[in-house]
Amino acid sequence: MSHHADPASFRAAASRFSTGVTVVTSSDADGAAVGMTANSFTTVSMQPPTVLVSLKRGRTWQAVSETRRYAVNVLAADDVAIGRHFAGTPLAQGAPMLDARDGFFLLPQAIAQFGCDVVSSVEIADHTLFIGEVRWCRHRDGLPLAFYASRFRNGVGAEILPGDALAYPAEGWSI
Repeated sequence: MSHHADPASFRAAASRFSTGVTVVTSSDADGAAVGMTANSFTTVSMQPPTVLVSLKRGRTWQAVSETRRYAVNVLAADDVAIGRHFAGTPLAQGAPMLDARDGFFLLPQAIAQFGCDVVSSVEIADHTLFIGEVRWCRHRDGLPLAFYASRFRNGVGAEILPGDALAYPAEGWSI
């Protein structure tokens, strides 16, 4: 007998994990750019440089499945409208500009970019994990757009220094 967490409770608990916000892009069968907002992105290895994105079936999933390539664009704190655009709420002024570089589609204002070739993929439930070796990357200074408690957030909190007092153990926990 299998037991799963209640979906609403799982969603609420998972939303307490703060993430950055990315736009994953690829090209469709006609070579046109496609993209989607995703916060399921992580580094996997430094040697070779490898990252992972988790994509639900849709146009971007189809493009990555077929081309075996994708780019990850890490959004800056002031890119909320772009994050919403690629999540399904189009910008009134039209689609954001994407630059092409070495066959990858990039958002020029992103604070980090990764061009990846898929080396492995794993289907899990209604998503596919696309593991990509990073062929090139670049970054610039800037605060990231964050996602926490199912809301976009501006940047990151204050740095915790080694001498800062931290509470331990956590109060209020019960199992």
